[in-house]
Amino acid sequence: MSAGQTWTVGVTGATGYAGGEVCRLLAGHPNLQLAGVHANSSAGRRLGELQPHLLPFADLEVQPSDAASLAGYDVVVLALPHGESAAIAAQLPADTLVIDCGADHRLNDPAAWVRWYGGEHSGSWPYGLPELPGQREQLSGATRIAVPGCYPTSVTLAMAPAVAAGLIEPDVVVVAASGTSGAGKSPKPHLLGSEVMGSASAYGVGGVHRHTPEMIQGLSQVAGEPVGVSFTPTLVPMSRGILATCSAKLKPGVDAEAARAAYAKAYADEPFVHLLPEGQWPTTAQVLGANTVALQIAVDADADRLVVVAAVDNLTKGTGGAAIQCANLALGLPETTGLPVVGVAP
Repeated sequence: MSAGQTWTVGVTGATGYAGGEVCRLLAGHPNLQLAGVHANSSAGRRLGELQPHLLPFADLEVQPSDAASLAGYDVVVLALPHGESAAIAAQLPADTLVIDCGADHRLNDPAAWVRWYGGEHSGSWPYGLPELPGQREQLSGATRIAVPGCYPTSVTLAMAPAVAAGLIEPDVVVVAASGTSGAGKSPKPHLLGSEVMGSASAYGVGGVHRHTPEMIQGLSQVAGEPVGVSFTPTLVPMSRGILATCSAKLKPGVDAEAARAAYAKAYADEPFVHLLPEGQWPTTAQVLGANTVALQIAVDADADRLVVVAAVDNLTKGTGGAAIQCANLALGLPETTGLPVVGVAP
């Protein structure tokens, strides 16, 4: 690969939040050129009408999302609703790098797919969370990659060092707050400004959120044994961001010093995962627009539990940034190419 080599990229679902974020990041990437944008319901319109912040690409005409329209790119990013990626991906050339931001290829267990999503399982692709042990090797040179869900990104990275080091019992409790962009761009009455402003609410309570099996899969893989996850998501009045508070019972003899040492070692060389200095706690504001995860840990001695708080921008490291990060690895580029680590403030 030469330093100046470029690849063409087509993004389908480019008029949505996740697809729009991929396009935003491509505007600053030296090796990946956004050559086409696709969506079904808005085909024929200018992208600038639908994503006015994407000024460099405003005059691109939105094309249909069928496989024939997508077949000519070096890289195809599928930012489509769950269940819509697999049929298109199956028709794309084998040597095209296809990155699926939906759930269609994340789960390894066909029975889990049927239970949580319904319909036929489309198979699993290499999982696009490079920070997990051994995962970069699977992504290097891959032509099919499944981008993780936004909640699983925050939760898996929050608890992976603890389960890998055997610090905790394999039973994790998560309460995570998310901004409204996590629900997508389609109009929904409960996401109207007048419904959301000044209000926080829980949803998907009682172990029914579809991201739960993905968290279980990732943490169990790292632990080498089944890990249970009790997950409660909440909706808060902000447009983007996730703050995940995760906890688990400590194993005997594990103290705060050992816990912090395990996290410091696990993420010492990770460019996008930051264990904050002691006493500083993550905020969603600090990761806004950045491909980063901010972490802090504490030991609740009275409850004998490890508590880990993680902040992530659900549209950047949680989706679009992860797609670019994985593309970099697959194409042999430096992993950090074109990805911001500095958030937007205030």
